[in-house]
Amino acid sequence: MYNFDECPPRQGTESVKWDEFPGTLPMWVADMDFRIAPEIQQALQKRLDHGVFGYELLPDSYFEVMGRWFSSRHGWEGISRENIVPTTGVIAAYSAAIKAMTVPGDKVLVMTPCYNAFFPAIRNNKCIQQDCPLQYDGKHFIVDWDLFEKLAAGCKVFLLCNPHNPVGRVWTREELLLMAEICRRNGVFVISDEIHCELTYPGHDYTPWATLPQEYVKDSVSCISPTKAFNIAGIQIANIYAAHPEILKKMDRAINDNECCDVNVFGATALQAAYGQGGPWLDELRNYLYHNARTVCCYLEDEMPQITCPPLEGTYLMWLDCRAALKPGEPLEGFSERFAGHLREKHGLVLSTGTIYGASGEGFERLNIACPRTRLLDGLERLRDGIKSYQNA
Repeated sequence: MYNFDECPPRQGTESVKWDEFPGTLPMWVADMDFRIAPEIQQALQKRLDHGVFGYELLPDSYFEVMGRWFSSRHGWEGISRENIVPTTGVIAAYSAAIKAMTVPGDKVLVMTPCYNAFFPAIRNNKCIQQDCPLQYDGKHFIVDWDLFEKLAAGCKVFLLCNPHNPVGRVWTREELLLMAEICRRNGVFVISDEIHCELTYPGHDYTPWATLPQEYVKDSVSCISPTKAFNIAGIQIANIYAAHPEILKKMDRAINDNECCDVNVFGATALQAAYGQGGPWLDELRNYLYHNARTVCCYLEDEMPQITCPPLEGTYLMWLDCRAALKPGEPLEGFSERFAGHLREKHGLVLSTGTIYGASGEGFERLNIACPRTRLLDGLERLRDGIKSYQNA
């Protein structure tokens, strides 16, 4: 029903992804090259045709459609106007949540490698980052539970990425319960960034943090948004969910303190269209992305067996272990940046350098697969050729 093999050209549209490095194949920034769902485009066009874009109230339908979506899709009951604080984006949401729940000097726990915007949000709130590096056995990323508990004992907040960017994990309910219990025992408040929650693949179901037992949910907030899954990141809209009224008041105060309390009219329209009518488009998208991920795995196995990648459980971002491309005697330190620079300069392929997601990202590169399959294959061929030329340079 929807065609993901054809995309409008984005060069020259002031696109960060396409215009930051002109003349390259960009497979870095986490937005998709696909045209948005026609249902969203039509809703935006109707709103545009009205011709007046003043300050607006959020209607009851905004909260009702969000509640129906998360209830029917994810078993998350109870979303309503009474427990939601709207804001401009998920980064603004968790930054405000850190502000609300910490004082300068408090420690914030993150599992690295993790989304790089976590780092300035912690730093700008004058908090101290505590890294709990994920463990990689060559096939999967798992939590070092002993280290997690040790670090949690000294932290005020745990900033969670669920599903996890960049390693592509969809945390199981059992894993989340273990995180939650450790945080409860140590008095750690949980902020869960769930922007990638719709982008999961067969056998890996997203578990909203807010569906855990109430003893864990009461000391947490969840940051949700349709922007990543529906490719509307440029239309800023997100929501903070809090089950406890006092926590909600703190979030509302922090959002106002940070001056990110007013959402734009197109964001509200897009959210309602996405959650109200975008289901069929999303389902087809997920199927297309799943087959893109399978294409990457098969190509690596056949053409670049030295490059490995954990199975993609969620997001459209694949985490490539490129350490086997090191030249004999070459130090690992700085390799991710050197290799990414070589791919960009010699082969016109732009990936995200692993170390921007933390020191534990050294040796890895992040690949965005949210593009037509022909474009994906072009990128894989450039990667293959780049490995050969790097090792021969």
